[in-house]
Amino acid sequence: MASGNDMKAAEATYGSFLTLLKVTIPVIAVGTAVIVALIA
Repeated sequence: MASGNDMKAAEATYGSFLTLLKVTIPVIAVGTAVIVALIA
């Protein structure tokens, strides 16, 4: 059985994952746009 402490740790991990995702997606989008502009 998962304890309340495990749930807090899981929520913290999930929060950092979402933050990382929010930063990474725009960076990938900008990088892709630059590459497409160089090719075109």
